Amino acid sequence: MGSLRIASVSGLSYDSLVKTLTIRLPDSLFTEIERESQTRGVSKSDIVRERLGQPQTGGGSLTLKDRAGDLVGSVSGLPSDLSSNKKKHLANLIRAKKLRGR
Repeated sequence: MGSLRIASVSGLSYDSLVKTLTIRLPDSLFTEIERESQTRGVSKSDIVRERLGQPQTGGGSLTLKDRAGDLVGSVSGLPSDLSSNKKKHLANLIRAKKLRGR
Protein backbone atom coordinates (compact mmCIF):
# COMPACT_ATOMS: atom_id res chain seq x y z
CA MET A 1 0.00 0.00 0.00
CA GLY A 2 1.44 3.40 -0.99
CA SER A 3 2.03 6.14 1.54
CA LEU A 4 -0.54 8.89 1.86
CA ARG A 5 0.71 12.39 1.11
CA ILE A 6 -0.80 15.82 1.27
CA ALA A 7 1.14 16.83 -1.86
CA SER A 8 3.68 15.21 -4.11
CA VAL A 9 7.16 16.68 -4.12
CA SER A 10 8.97 17.15 -7.41
CA GLY A 11 12.07 15.01 -7.96
CA LEU A 12 14.03 18.25 -8.24
CA SER A 13 13.07 19.37 -4.77
CA TYR A 14 14.69 18.45 -1.52
CA ASP A 15 16.36 15.17 -2.46
CA SER A 16 19.26 16.35 -0.32
CA LEU A 17 19.98 19.36 1.84
CA VAL A 18 19.27 22.58 0.00
CA LYS A 19 20.28 26.20 0.45
CA THR A 20 18.07 29.24 -0.06
CA LEU A 21 19.03 31.96 -2.53
CA THR A 22 17.11 35.19 -2.94
CA ILE A 23 17.45 36.95 -6.28
CA ARG A 24 15.87 39.92 -8.02
CA LEU A 25 14.58 39.39 -11.55
CA PRO A 26 13.38 41.75 -14.25
CA ASP A 27 9.58 41.74 -14.50
CA SER A 28 9.70 40.10 -17.93
CA LEU A 29 11.78 37.14 -16.71
CA PHE A 30 9.66 36.71 -13.58
CA THR A 31 6.50 36.70 -15.73
CA GLU A 32 8.03 34.12 -18.08
CA ILE A 33 8.95 31.82 -15.16
CA GLU A 34 5.54 32.32 -13.53
CA ARG A 35 3.69 31.43 -16.77
CA GLU A 36 5.79 28.31 -17.30
CA SER A 37 5.19 27.32 -13.67
CA GLN A 38 1.42 27.63 -14.05
CA THR A 39 1.37 25.89 -17.44
CA ARG A 40 3.39 22.91 -16.23
CA GLY A 41 1.88 22.79 -12.74
CA VAL A 42 5.24 22.98 -10.95
CA SER A 43 6.71 25.56 -8.60
CA LYS A 44 8.67 28.58 -9.78
CA SER A 45 11.59 27.23 -7.76
CA ASP A 46 11.51 24.01 -9.80
CA ILE A 47 11.62 26.03 -13.03
CA VAL A 48 14.59 28.08 -11.82
CA ARG A 49 16.46 24.96 -10.62
CA GLU A 50 15.91 23.32 -14.01
CA ARG A 51 17.15 26.38 -15.86
CA LEU A 52 20.22 26.74 -13.66
CA GLY A 53 21.13 23.12 -14.26
CA GLN A 54 20.79 23.19 -18.05
CA PRO A 55 23.51 24.32 -20.46
CA GLN A 56 22.44 27.59 -22.05
CA THR A 57 22.37 28.11 -25.80
CA GLY A 58 25.19 30.24 -27.11
CA GLY A 59 27.27 29.72 -23.98
CA GLY A 60 28.97 26.48 -24.93
CA SER A 61 28.48 23.62 -22.52
CA LEU A 62 28.58 25.82 -19.41
CA THR A 63 25.51 26.01 -17.22
CA LEU A 64 24.16 29.35 -16.04
CA LYS A 65 25.51 28.47 -12.60
CA ASP A 66 29.00 27.99 -14.08
CA ARG A 67 28.82 31.26 -16.00
CA ALA A 68 27.51 33.34 -13.07
CA GLY A 69 29.59 31.65 -10.35
CA ASP A 70 31.95 34.60 -10.07
CA LEU A 71 29.01 36.84 -9.11
CA VAL A 72 28.02 34.75 -6.09
CA GLY A 73 29.19 36.52 -2.96
CA SER A 74 30.42 39.54 -4.91
CA VAL A 75 28.70 42.14 -2.71
CA SER A 76 31.26 43.57 -0.33
CA GLY A 77 30.61 44.92 3.13
CA LEU A 78 28.00 42.37 4.15
CA PRO A 79 28.47 39.67 6.81
CA SER A 80 29.50 36.32 5.35
CA ASP A 81 26.80 34.56 7.40
CA LEU A 82 23.96 36.93 6.50
CA SER A 83 21.71 34.25 5.00
CA SER A 84 22.00 31.97 8.03
CA ASN A 85 21.80 34.68 10.74
CA LYS A 86 19.18 37.07 9.36
CA LYS A 87 17.56 37.80 12.72
CA LYS A 88 20.85 38.65 14.41
CA HIS A 89 21.98 40.98 11.63
CA LEU A 90 18.57 42.62 11.30
CA ALA A 91 18.54 43.36 15.02
CA ASN A 92 22.03 44.90 14.76
CA LEU A 93 20.96 47.02 11.77
CA ILE A 94 17.89 48.32 13.62
CA ARG A 95 20.01 49.14 16.69
CA ALA A 96 22.58 50.98 14.56
CA LYS A 97 19.85 53.02 12.82
CA LYS A 98 18.36 54.04 16.16
CA LEU A 99 21.78 55.13 17.46
CA ARG A 100 22.49 57.17 14.31
CA GLY A 101 19.11 58.89 14.63
CA ARG A 102 19.90 60.28 18.07
